[in-house]
Amino acid sequence: MKLIFFGTPDFAIPSLELLHKSHHEILAVITSTDKKSGRGLKIALSPIKLLAKKYNYPIYQPTNFKNNDFIRELTNLNPDLFIVVAFKKLPTNIISIPLKGSINLHASLLPKYRGAAPIYHALINNEKHTGVTTFFLNNNIDSGKILLQKIYKLNDTISAGLVHDDLALLGANLLIDTLSNIESETISPYSQNNSLSTFAPKITSHDCL
Repeated sequence: MKLIFFGTPDFAIPSLELLHKSHHEILAVITSTDKKSGRGLKIALSPIKLLAKKYNYPIYQPTNFKNNDFIRELTNLNPDLFIVVAFKKLPTNIISIPLKGSINLHASLLPKYRGAAPIYHALINNEKHTGVTTFFLNNNIDSGKILLQKIYKLNDTISAGLVHDDLALLGANLLIDTLSNIESETISPYSQNNSLSTFAPKITSHDCL
């Protein structure tokens, strides 16, 4: 299938790496704009941009996702699917472009821990397990129809950093399985139970204390 990949941080790297090794065609990579960081305020490229440059993929870094020229360019690429991993919320006119829809990889067992920091909130709340979910994007945050899920066990000594890295790998493999099932038309997306949903907003300095 023809894919366009949306991602920015380290969490998205295993997904792009496995997609690169797969038989699917990556038409382009969309990532955040370059930012100044560090003591010298040097321009820093996102981890996904660095990987996309290594693989020589066309890279887009839009500042406005409602720009008609950008939307037209994505549409003209004629993608089958958008793959979104650790990226900002996309408007409806973007996620509706691909023929088969837009898929997101999320680091929780949805509908639990919708939002930006699912790993941290799972640990803060002493969960016994968490996991990864692939689902179709819609207009609301992390609430689209679920495709596949994989459970990951937690314990009292595990760190957020280890969970992050493990879920990034687990999620990348789940993403490949999801694409295989979509391609073979052997998957049945199902709606989330919104009554069981919980929210995982960005972590604050107070949370860290």
